[in-house]
Amino acid sequence: MKRLMIYKNINWKHFFAAIAILLFVIYFDSITESEIFSAVMAGDIQSIKGFVSDSWLYAYGFMFFIMIIQNSFTIIPLILVITINIALFGFLKGFLWSWFTSVAASVLIFLAVRYLFSDYTSGKVSSRQLSRIEEKGFAYVFSARVMPFIPTSLINILGGLSSIGLKSFTIGTALGNFIYFFLLALVPAGIMSSGMNHYLLGGILIAFLAVFYWIGRFKGRRNRKMTMKSAWFHR
Repeated sequence: MKRLMIYKNINWKHFFAAIAILLFVIYFDSITESEIFSAVMAGDIQSIKGFVSDSWLYAYGFMFFIMIIQNSFTIIPLILVITINIALFGFLKGFLWSWFTSVAASVLIFLAVRYLFSDYTSGKVSSRQLSRIEEKGFAYVFSARVMPFIPTSLINILGGLSSIGLKSFTIGTALGNFIYFFLLALVPAGIMSSGMNHYLLGGILIAFLAVFYWIGRFKGRRNRKMTMKSAWFHR
């Protein structure tokens, strides 16, 4: 009977949050104290290649963890993470791995904040930012990813604290990051170095802006239709 009372009195949300924090801190501390992490922070591509040359599986796993750190604290420049991925895996694989891990890491932080750390993070964001993501939803996440006017980690936290659905958050992140990451990936790939490729870059930018404009108009039109339907039903 006493055991049942103890189990009932345990705040399981806080318990699992504490376990998750402890495990992350232990692993984070071991990684940040390693030579390979120092090489990442220094942007030493050759040293990083030397550390991961024996196992490509380790290389992919390590860079995934680096992306989780980037999405949690934003202490590592995103352009550096993408550059390292391209140097290790080539342009296409490096770009796709950067994009995929960024979406996966964002979803992990989103879920962690929503279900484990909402009590700890709710007081660390402004009500104005939270109301904006509540109001705009997908459009806010998408535009914040394409034009990163706020840190990546803050977008993830705001998403977790807001009422936005996981699907809208994930799609907004995936589409926005695909555009933004591709543009960033052009820098280490060297596409911006020659005069001829400036026209290619301009064309890509125009195409992406057109997609962004179309999505914005589509979302706006759909919201207006929903508002009109709601008003009609409430007559």
